[in-house]
Amino acid sequence: MIFSETILPGAYTVDIDRHQDDRGYFARMFCADSFLAHGLRPVFVQGSISYNAKRGTLRGLHFQYPPAAETKYVRCTKGAVVDVIVDLRPESTTYLRHITVNLSADNGRGLYIPERFAHGFITLTDDTELTYLIGNYYAPGAEGGLPHDDPAIAIAWPLEVRVISERDRRWKRYSEIGAELKAGMSLAAREGA
Repeated sequence: MIFSETILPGAYTVDIDRHQDDRGYFARMFCADSFLAHGLRPVFVQGSISYNAKRGTLRGLHFQYPPAAETKYVRCTKGAVVDVIVDLRPESTTYLRHITVNLSADNGRGLYIPERFAHGFITLTDDTELTYLIGNYYAPGAEGGLPHDDPAIAIAWPLEVRVISERDRRWKRYSEIGAELKAGMSLAAREGA
């Protein structure tokens, strides 16, 4: 596996190292020792699949507040997406900055998302599937989100949003919840103080 840290400290793309022959290829997509060697938490307690029937489907921007904050390792196993993560760590020099990463079944790339980041994606093809390894249990009372079109984040999505859930349409903008978000995502909140 080839680990590349992004401009958001602690967030990595993980490319597979393909061993090819006339049958196809074989590659590791996860190894706890390799994750540990890069300072990443390789503890995952849940695995999930997101299937999306239509191109232009947007999911996100989702997160969980501490102490239920989640690490995620996301891969696209069918189709293609533009995946977006937003740094919500108030102490970070990259607070509220985001990156976009192309994930597809063809490129085999994964994205490791640290705790206290928002995550979302838009599908570039019909019949798209993502797999998630998640480092904490789903906690409905700890979930949060930001709108995909929040001007405080200013994500340039690559195509028009055609399908989005009502819940994702209703997230409050950062201008409305910024103070609450900072307090909830603080190091003190993370440590359960």
